[in-house]
Amino acid sequence: MTQAEMAHTCRGTINLATAHIDTEDACNIVLSSGGRTYHLKASTEVERQRWVTALELAKAKAIRMMNDQSDDSADEEPTSQSDHSEIQGTLKTLASKLDDLSTCNDLIAKHGAALQRSLSELETLRVPLEGGEKIKAVNERATLFRITSNAMINACRDFLDLAESHSRRWQRVLQHEREQRTHLEETIEQLAKQHNSLERAWREAPAHAVNTPATPTTDTGVSERPRKEEASDEDEDTEYFDAMEDSPAFITVTATDPSHHSSNDFSGKELQPHRKRRTQIPEKPNYSLNLWSIMKNCIGKELSKIPMPVNFNEPLSMLQRLTEDLEYHELLDKAARCENSLEQMCLVAAFSVSSYSTTVHRTAKPFNPLLGETYELDRLEEFGYRSICEQVSHHPPAAAHHVMSQRGWTLWQEITIASKFRGKYLSIMPLGAIHLQFHASGNHYVWRKVTSTVHNIIVGKLWIDQSGDIDIVNHRTKETCQLKFSPYSYFSREVPRKVTGVVKDSDGQAHYILSGTWDDKMESAKIVQSSRGSSSSEGKQKTVYQTLTPKLLWKKYPLPENAENMYCFSALALTLNEEEEGVCWTDSRLRPDQRLMEAGRWDEANVEKQRLEEKQRARRRRREAEASKAIDEGDYMPLWFHQRTDGLTGETIYVYKGGYWEAKERQAWNMSPDIF
Repeated sequence: MTQAEMAHTCRGTINLATAHIDTEDACNIVLSSGGRTYHLKASTEVERQRWVTALELAKAKAIRMMNDQSDDSADEEPTSQSDHSEIQGTLKTLASKLDDLSTCNDLIAKHGAALQRSLSELETLRVPLEGGEKIKAVNERATLFRITSNAMINACRDFLDLAESHSRRWQRVLQHEREQRTHLEETIEQLAKQHNSLERAWREAPAHAVNTPATPTTDTGVSERPRKEEASDEDEDTEYFDAMEDSPAFITVTATDPSHHSSNDFSGKELQPHRKRRTQIPEKPNYSLNLWSIMKNCIGKELSKIPMPVNFNEPLSMLQRLTEDLEYHELLDKAARCENSLEQMCLVAAFSVSSYSTTVHRTAKPFNPLLGETYELDRLEEFGYRSICEQVSHHPPAAAHHVMSQRGWTLWQEITIASKFRGKYLSIMPLGAIHLQFHASGNHYVWRKVTSTVHNIIVGKLWIDQSGDIDIVNHRTKETCQLKFSPYSYFSREVPRKVTGVVKDSDGQAHYILSGTWDDKMESAKIVQSSRGSSSSEGKQKTVYQTLTPKLLWKKYPLPENAENMYCFSALALTLNEEEEGVCWTDSRLRPDQRLMEAGRWDEANVEKQRLEEKQRARRRRREAEASKAIDEGDYMPLWFHQRTDGLTGETIYVYKGGYWEAKERQAWNMSPDIF
């Protein structure tokens, strides 16, 4: 319906900005707002979906027009009219000034003519020769003055004409760009919604349709329909990969092994009857807030620079999330007891994968640590290790981490989080190396994390994927392991979240095949023979590895009961923010906004979060002011870590300089900054 039809064909109106759009069944749509309700019926389900999509887009536009202060891209047409009025006002002012110049020009011409007449009359008088020459010179200057004033007014008129023509062109270009952007945004949202509708229809299809003759099956009669699980909610921004590229560049064939014993299960928790830790936290409140309304103006920015309310956080700091890497620390305890370095490499690889298992359902954002914030995890009595983290840089955000275990290993890392919001997905790229050294053998392993991607930012269910390669190197023996995290693909028959890898000696000879998923388990299979296979359909020649029966390296622990209402925290995560006596006053457990959020007091937490961030900015300004008066530079100096050049990677990293646990024993925290 157009504006012209409103007067004679419209039976009523409804404000879409405040309207509730619902669907009764396959074809009906219900619109309600302010006590008025409309029941609409489409001829087919597809047509109903098109109408719902169009109404949702129109509602979004109406909200933008109503609430332009929260959306830079809202009110496209009023903004255009405002810009047009401003330009017209400017041109009107210029024209007025041009009229003033014309009036002045007329006066100059009038007085200039009178002056020249007077000078001509003077020339006719009988005056000495020298006086006549001077009068003639003045006359010529008056003529030049009149010519110059005429040139000035002509130039002003040309400038106004040029400004008018260019303003019209600029307006057309600006309007075209605005229309293109609006069209792209609406197309993206429409495609995402249609995509989700198709996925729902696919999932809700009758189960018996799977085994119809049209569905390809394997020799055993099992359908090859790929397992989508939660990942099926991906939007159209998914990168598509050929199924062959998702599969490893090798084929494994299991050989019989009469001497093979039952697999070594390295997943059992070594329970210790020590302090009882908490097993639950307050349930997550049901707060509704539109993520897209906040993040749409932040495309391309660093995640750490986006002002986010706690509504999208989980009540843990990034330092605590980093400490969660230790959930399967017993893998390293077992690796420390390995005499064979290649078997040790398998366990180290399984440990590197296990750190991602906690992320599969964790779509909320951890708190960005304040500069100087620390987090300790003392599990010396229970599991033999102590962990300390410190936020050593704010821009870019970087955390240093050190873990020492009495069971034969030390782990340290400095992680800088680089993140970009791309519109409908968020890329999180941890930068920095992870170091692990075993005390007995001196084996020193180094690896880096892969990229994490949060999908469906605009619409649909948020889900996380991991993709990329992890190259683990034992710098003492030069043995290697390459792990491939296959990105999710609609067209792949492989299991989602698949991880494959090969463990090789210093000569490049393969000894173990690793396989599994980053959210469930990893297995290793010893290679007994390898050969070059025939070329595939793509011309790639794959290596065929004959292996023994796989052994379980790692298995994910089940989530605690009611975890879905507690931010999907694991058993370890539930204990990380538990109050602890004697910790430094910069510890994440003492951060007030995070504590308020965990208690369910989100409004108070948001106020406290703003206070802490402003306090941090004030500290930085004060530090910079003091540095300008001092001889040395005013860069922040971490308390428990210092920068050193790593001898293996050549990188400058923060490493633990000691002293934290000794200070805790004495309760000597006087050097720690006041950040909360």
